[in-house]
Amino acid sequence: MLLALYLIAITAEAMTAALAAGRRDMDWVGVCIIACVTALGGGSVRDVLLGHYPLTWVLHPEYLWITAAAALLTAIAAPVMRRLHRLFLFLDALGLVVFTVIGCQVALQMQLPITVVLVSGMITGCAGGVLRDVLCNDIPLLLRKELYASVSVVTGGLFIGSQYLGANLNASMIGAMLFGLVFRLLALRFNWQMPKFVYRDEWR
Repeated sequence: MLLALYLIAITAEAMTAALAAGRRDMDWVGVCIIACVTALGGGSVRDVLLGHYPLTWVLHPEYLWITAAAALLTAIAAPVMRRLHRLFLFLDALGLVVFTVIGCQVALQMQLPITVVLVSGMITGCAGGVLRDVLCNDIPLLLRKELYASVSVVTGGLFIGSQYLGANLNASMIGAMLFGLVFRLLALRFNWQMPKFVYRDEWR
């Protein structure tokens, strides 16, 4: 089940990344690169930081083909994709929680401290989007006021907590992902935001 959700997540992330690349007038090679970096970058950053090798896309190079194909399909069908904005928001939220749980699982299997497990989940869930935004010259979504990294942290915390309480692995994954998904969608629906830090230096 988790593999199927992962494949859906990387495909969705690749498609949203392709649209972001299109807004920057990138050529098709650039579109594919941005898509692959977005879909697979979070896991790659996690694995490099944790020394977890081989990287996922090295072990499964077919993931590169899946993300590139999704990006090219998006480029071809871009006019239709504009009508699927809500679907992409849903799939992006799904990708966030799926990647988060996978990242936590990797760190748990390496028997790392709880803090590192939580950070591993957040990196896996968010780093790909940060790389996309940096390459597309946008302010990373992670640094904006909407709830994104917070959703990842809550999802990871629920998964880790349920595992330490001895809950069934599948039940822990499903419960954490469902809660995180609903949390993210409600945040989008009702425009929930993190408190902003606003500083203006009036001294001259």
